[in-house]
Amino acid sequence: MVGQGHVVQALSNALTQQRLHHAYLFTGTRGVGKTTVSRILAKSLNCIGVDGSGGITAHPCGQCQPCRDIDSGRFVDYVELDAASNRGVEEISQLLEQAVYKPVVGRFKVYMIDEVHMLSTHAFNAMLKTLEEPPDYLKFVLATTDPQKVPVTVLSRCLQFNLRPMAAQTVQSHLADVLQKEAVPHDAASLRLISRAARGSMRDAMSLTDQAIAFGGGGLQEDVVRQMLGAVDRSHVQRLIEAVADGDGAALVAAVDALRDRGLSATGTLEELAAALQRMAVVQAVPALATDADDPDAQTWASLAPRLARDETQLFYSLCLQGRAELALAPDEYSGLLMLMLRLLAFKPGGALIRVPDGPKAEGSAARLAAEPVSSKPTAAEVIAPAAARPVSQAAGQEPGAAAVGAAPPPAPARAPAQAASQALVRPALPPASPSPASASAPPWDDEPPLAEPDAVTVGHRFDDGPPPDLPAEALLGATAPLGVAPSPAWTSDVPDAVVAPSASLGAQSAEPDPLADTWADVVAQLQSRGLITALVRELAVQSQCLAHEVDGNSERWSLRVERVSLMGEMHQERLVQALASLSGREVHLDLAQGAAFNTPAQRDLAAREARQRAAEALIAADPLVRRLVAEHTGARILPGSVRPL
Repeated sequence: MVGQGHVVQALSNALTQQRLHHAYLFTGTRGVGKTTVSRILAKSLNCIGVDGSGGITAHPCGQCQPCRDIDSGRFVDYVELDAASNRGVEEISQLLEQAVYKPVVGRFKVYMIDEVHMLSTHAFNAMLKTLEEPPDYLKFVLATTDPQKVPVTVLSRCLQFNLRPMAAQTVQSHLADVLQKEAVPHDAASLRLISRAARGSMRDAMSLTDQAIAFGGGGLQEDVVRQMLGAVDRSHVQRLIEAVADGDGAALVAAVDALRDRGLSATGTLEELAAALQRMAVVQAVPALATDADDPDAQTWASLAPRLARDETQLFYSLCLQGRAELALAPDEYSGLLMLMLRLLAFKPGGALIRVPDGPKAEGSAARLAAEPVSSKPTAAEVIAPAAARPVSQAAGQEPGAAAVGAAPPPAPARAPAQAASQALVRPALPPASPSPASASAPPWDDEPPLAEPDAVTVGHRFDDGPPPDLPAEALLGATAPLGVAPSPAWTSDVPDAVVAPSASLGAQSAEPDPLADTWADVVAQLQSRGLITALVRELAVQSQCLAHEVDGNSERWSLRVERVSLMGEMHQERLVQALASLSGREVHLDLAQGAAFNTPAQRDLAAREARQRAAEALIAADPLVRRLVAEHTGARILPGSVRPL
């Protein structure tokens, strides 16, 4: 047995100590030695030695009559049954009927059932009793490639041994021994290719070796075996890695075209590329393994390892493994391979761009992309943050360091993201400060400011004696209430003199009372409560700003402004007119205009929800128990988004 030392050791000890079980189950993939080990076990049980006086042994002689008969398939007491073609209850019953008779010439009668998982349910049930309590002279040997299909009632009656796929080095060593005994010329590189192509199966390795001998005219050479297997030469893999390391898109496309011209497999290319990247990662982690006497390509991968960073190697390895599954989805495997190679360039951690050739063609968008600097856009948290939380020059829309005297902050957006709003509600707004060299040189990943001094205004400030006298309420809560929304009495008593500022969601025109907006909001609320408007008609109503409302006897006219053109369809207008007429009992005329809408019912609802959210967070922030916990535990803070109004 080759490559199955754990099975050999267990069976050898059992045979030496005469501790024999009545049933054995060998599992494993194809070509790993299940049938072979069953025949060796049968010879060990029936070997009589060269002189005819031997007994049960872990080392059968192979020369006595029972050993030779088992090898040639003529031993009457060793029965092999193929369950794939004899899976019925009749065949099993016929086999078990012979179990009552003692061995004819051997010491034990051995029943070997191959592919036992193919037996029918009735066949398994028929053999259960005999399998559990067979005669002393009967041994069962079962073999299967799919043990999950074997009933647990059978598994519980057997000693199970799992035969593992063999390592490529084990297969290569065994092939070298066989070819040396057969006097077949070969080289180590060809055996390495065959052992890797066998995928852990010794039978497949033997079959490939016979095919390679016939293909090569009696010998094994690397180029002949590579041509037979369609394997990718390491030179192609080396060119791909060098092109990716240099960011050379033209060389990368040329390397893939060369693979296409030679008809080499894209899947095999990714396998070889993943193997090369694995060797490079090992060299990067353990430089002492750069030279491997058993691997002639070790020097090549060692020279390529410094050209890629460690994170790039790991990323490329992962992309190659995932790309093998994507080849089946591509129009053809070579286009899928090319896209994967280009993805390696696109996902380089350093952000390297594909090299653009010189000449008139370089004046396109790719060249402009490489030449133009990347403009940074403000994040949602920066947009929603109050003006006091940023320097005056940035709040005025100017460059840092520019004069900002008399400049007004830009208007806030109509709607703010919920996540950014929750962060702004919990974190207080710090007073404006001029940018310093230390802050300007801070790394980009430091999103949060460093921990302040104990007397600074932070969420972790100790409120043993209440908030500091110079700490306004909006700094404690991190947000302000909208205009016209009175703070809840539940928290105004704990937080006196709360600063009330206009809400950004109401727009610039919400600073003054708007009777038309109040009237339209009441009408829309009645339409929704009665179910007169749904779907897009409801969106048209809640997203509209009322500009005018006239009532003349039995008719009325509404003038609305809508920002989204998609809501101004004729069908939506007709349905809204019908709903308004049904509500008021008058003839309704509707005028729609497109433009920025302010103080709409949707914006008012959003402002009300934000006010309730701020009130809830203010109530939690002003709670004595919360203040005591924050004071007792350094660094404690309220998690953003964890407070919800009731």
